[in-house]
Order: sequence, then C-alpha cells, then structure tokens
Amino acid sequence: MSNTLILCDCSGSQTIDGDGISQACGISCSKVYTGLCTTQIGDAAREIEKGGAIIACLQERILFEELADEIGVPAAGFVDIRDRAGWSDDGTKSTPKMAALVSDALLAQPPSKAVDIYSDGRCLIVGSGDVALSAAAELAEFLSVTVLLDGPSDIPSNRSFDVVVGQLKMASGTLGAFELRIDGLQQTLPGGRGALQLTAPRDGGKTDCDVILDLSGASPLFPAHHKRDGYLRADPRDPISVAKAVAQAAQFVGSFDKPFYVKVESHLCAHSRAKITGCSKCLDICPTGAILPDGEHVTVDPLICAGCGSCSALCPSGAITYDAPPVSFQFARLQNLAQTYAKAGGKSPRLLVCDNDFGPEMIALSARFGRGLPGDVVPFELQSISGFGHAEMLAALACGFAHVDVLMTPRTETETLTRECALACAIAGADQVRLLDVADPDALSEALYSADISAQDVEPILPQGSRRQVARLAATALRGKLDDPIALPENAPYGAVVVDTDACTLCLSCAALCPTGALADNPDAPQLRFQEDACLQCGLCTRVCPEKAITLKPQFNLSDQAFTQVTLNEEDPFACISCGALFGVKSTIEGVMEKLVGKHAMFETSEAGQLIQMCDKCRVEVQYRNEDNPFQGGERPRVVTTEDYLSKRRDH
Repeated sequence: MSNTLILCDCSGSQTIDGDGISQACGISCSKVYTGLCTTQIGDAAREIEKGGAIIACLQERILFEELADEIGVPAAGFVDIRDRAGWSDDGTKSTPKMAALVSDALLAQPPSKAVDIYSDGRCLIVGSGDVALSAAAELAEFLSVTVLLDGPSDIPSNRSFDVVVGQLKMASGTLGAFELRIDGLQQTLPGGRGALQLTAPRDGGKTDCDVILDLSGASPLFPAHHKRDGYLRADPRDPISVAKAVAQAAQFVGSFDKPFYVKVESHLCAHSRAKITGCSKCLDICPTGAILPDGEHVTVDPLICAGCGSCSALCPSGAITYDAPPVSFQFARLQNLAQTYAKAGGKSPRLLVCDNDFGPEMIALSARFGRGLPGDVVPFELQSISGFGHAEMLAALACGFAHVDVLMTPRTETETLTRECALACAIAGADQVRLLDVADPDALSEALYSADISAQDVEPILPQGSRRQVARLAATALRGKLDDPIALPENAPYGAVVVDTDACTLCLSCAALCPTGALADNPDAPQLRFQEDACLQCGLCTRVCPEKAITLKPQFNLSDQAFTQVTLNEEDPFACISCGALFGVKSTIEGVMEKLVGKHAMFETSEAGQLIQMCDKCRVEVQYRNEDNPFQGGERPRVVTTEDYLSKRRDH
C-alpha cells in the first residue's frame, strides 16, 4: 500500500505547496485542507480509511488516532511540518524544508535491540521523619515498601510497610536489581505491647530492591542520578517534588524494555595492552559509570547505560558505536535531508541538531508565539545529542548543509560536544559548527536569524562506512587533498607519531603493543615504520617506550601519504662475526660490548666478549665446543629397572 501525505494549512496559518512536496519526496499528497481536526473531520476519516495515510500534523495526533480506532482502521503516521517549517517568518520559503522533513519521516528506522527488565515493586524509601513515612503510606497500596530511617524515630504501628533504621553505605545496580549495604541496621520487633521496639544495631546488612525513592535531601546515591532507571530523588522540603516522585515510583511495577544503546566490538578497543593503559576516553566521560575496564578492553553494562552516546562520539577506533539507532542510519538521514532539500529547489540549508524532548518544545514555542525557525534551518532530532560527534558534524557539512547548530539542553554533558565541535571546526577549516546554549525560544530564533552564513561549494558525499572513514571522506570533500596536515586540538583521534631518533634504540616495544598496527617493524631490517591513517593517538606507544623517545602530534593528514608506511627510525644491522648473518642493531651491540666486555665477571676475556657479537646459532655452537660447556654434564646414572628392585628384595 502506497503512502499518502494528508495536508492541512491549519486554518490558513501556513503556506503549503503540495505539488512541490510530492515531486521532491516521491509521495502522493492530498489536497490542502484547512480544518481537518475541526470542520473537516469527516474528510480526515475518509483519508485515514483509505489506508497508508501520513497526517502532516503532530499536535492533534491523539484525536486522529482515536478517529482511526473509531472507524476500525490502523492508525495513520504523523509528521510535523507546521511548527518546524510552516509557522515561520520565512514560511513562504519553507517548501524545501517541508519536503526534507516529510522524506525524513518516510525513512524506516532499523529495529532497536532491547532487554526485558522486571520489577516486582519492592521499593526502598530513604529519608527521615514524617516525609518518608507519609510517602510510604501512599505507596504501600501499589508497592512493597520498606522505609530506611537515618535515626531513631516514632515507628508507626501501621504494618502495611516495613521500617528499619540505619545508614545506607553503598548502593549499586539499576531498576529491578539494586543492591544495598546498610550499617547500624536495626529492624523492628513486631511482637509485644506498646510502641514497636528495634533490634540491636549491626553493620554490613545487605539487601536488594527494585526501586529507590531518595527523600533524604543528601547527595545523590549515583553519578548522573537522573539517568539511573528506578532511582527517584526529591527534595523533602518540596511537597510538589515529593508528590511527583511518589507518583512516578508507583509506576515501576512489571516488565520494561531497556534498549541496548551502544554496540561494543572489543577487538577494536585500544584501552590497554600488557597491563599498560592506553585510551580511556570512554571511561573518563561516561556519566553513569556504566563502562568498566575488562582486561585489555572495556565493557559496557547495558542496564546502567543511559544512552547519552558520549562514548561513541569520543571512541577513536569505533570499538563503541551508538546502536539505537545505528550510526549508519544517522548518516543516511543526513544525506536524505540534504538531498531532498536540494531536489525541492532549496540551496545552502542549515542543520539544527536537537534532542527529541527539549528541542521540539523550544521549536513549538518559538513557532506559536515568536518568529519560528528560519526557512533554511532544518531540525534534526536525536535520542541524545551528546553522541553527535565530529564525524556526524563533518558528514552533515559534506552532504550539503552550510552550517550546523547543536541546541544544548539543560542536562547536556557539555564536555564531549565542546571537544567534538572544536575538532570539527579545525578539520572543516571554518567555524561551521556552533553550540547553542539557550533556554528561551525567542533567543533561539534570534541566534538563528542573526547568523551570517556563507554558502559552501561542496560536491555532496555518500556517507558510508565507519565514523572514522566518513570523517576522512567528509574532510576531503570540504578541504581537498592538502599537502600539509591540518593541525588539530589536543586529544584528537588523528595524528602522527614523532620519534627522537637519538634516544630510540629500536627495541620495538611500541610496535609490539600498537593496537592497530600503525607502528610496525620490518622483519628484514632494524626499522620502525608508521602508517598515519591507522593511528588512534591512544598513547600506548608513549607509555611503553623505555627511552621516552615518542611523542604524539595531533593532526589530520588528507594526502595519500597517510595510507603508506613511512620509516621513523632505522639503523644498520650487526653482522655475526662467525657466520656473517645479520641480527640485532649495530649501535645496540656496540653499546653492550662497551658496557660489559672487561667490566663484567661473565665477560672478562675477549673470547667471552665475542659471544655478544654472534647470532643465536653460532653462540650456542661455540658454547657447546668449549671445555667449560654449560651444556655438558657428568656421566648419567644407569636407569633403574624392575629387575634391580627384585634383585634387591632377593638379597634381603
């Protein structure tokens, strides 16, 4: 069944070119209605009944879904072209953007992987006094509640929930699987007359629960606590905040889908080798602590991961990639938006990257009460904007967008985006990426309308491959194949290795541990070789080098030389004085001779010193022929046989 886009100009408040949208998107469009949700509701029912309807209105989605249910047909699809395009000071020039948004909505998103989380409703309320006990009384109807008081208090005789006293010393886990340790634990003794009594305090009490409601007013129990599923926190002095948290806690019973936000390919990870730490960017940036070392690699706990995507944006090797949806789908969306915008006759569009919660609200308020978005600004909504790294920024520019703005949210982790924005601008060669930290819709409009944007003459790319490959492809499209490398900020994932040849002894420890093979030896000669395109700047080589002869140089080499091996250091090999075979490094052998011959007990004579100048084979042969041959022993004892034992027994 083919799709049909159902258009409505919302009481004449926007201008819609149905033919232009149809030609650019390859979708049939209805006539442009003016009141589908009111006076033309019958027309809406008939359009929905045909099947395959996509209604270009998101505001009245509930109404149209109820209408579809009433007439007994599947619900229609929806796309917003009013708030994001039609309601604008540039509304008459919005057809290319409308077409791009419709085309984006038609893309089929790959299914996300998820795991089921089960909660039996065992809730621990942490707090003191009447606030915690009052919340427990409200939740007891829905959950199995235990209140942890931080000190002695009047224990209520209400047995609909449990009360214990103690200090919460440790909390870990997530929804459905919290683990806790309590010191000074005192439990209630339900028997006896009068007020309920408590047991003697004991340390090291362990328990588990499904939900934690923290009304203590103390520091959060978890980093980035608002991202921890099943952990609710409210200020005990704010009754509205407490009531909201209690209402949320009551919903945490049953089965829940937890997406697998990221995909890990451990064989690509450059975290460590031989117990020497290299790259730790994901470990340092993860706000929830979901990423932990696991030998030479890292592992991600999918139950704790909140899907911010910072690890994916910063991972230099692609060992961690965002997977809800995959990064390849984001690249496909960028290409589709730019391509459709151009097909509809638009030129030099701008991209506004935002999350799918704060962003749409800001855009809707600006559209309804302010100037709305400029006609050339195309919104690009994501689950999380922290994962929109330099590769995605460069891909957007190389697909045809003249500028990229990223709208920050009040809870955005700024460190990742700041680093990635600076890296993208350095590679692109101009300030074509900007972070917008505004919380007022009018300020958003002002920042977008006042921007001075220059059109870019770029042949659009096809963004396929890994994030690293797409970044190089985009950079080449934006800058061409430059002869000189582009200087990059510190900690960039691209660059060269610089070797102090006076200090380097060609021990090749760096080549042995390089996780990508960017540093390598030459089996036929004492050489240290390097391929820049493969270098992650992980720093393992700098840490393993015993002479501290290696430094990293962040840069982006767009020339073909980045794909070829170059020699960083080389020396003449040493020829065995016995057979002439080449082995070792000449300067190293000569240095060892100078330090040991005549100065060490094992090499007091020149004959002993000559062993250092021999290859392994000749050294063994000389040792074997010497009178003090270490391989030569005395006469071996005769093997004892069964007859020897029997003979000994007969003699006795």
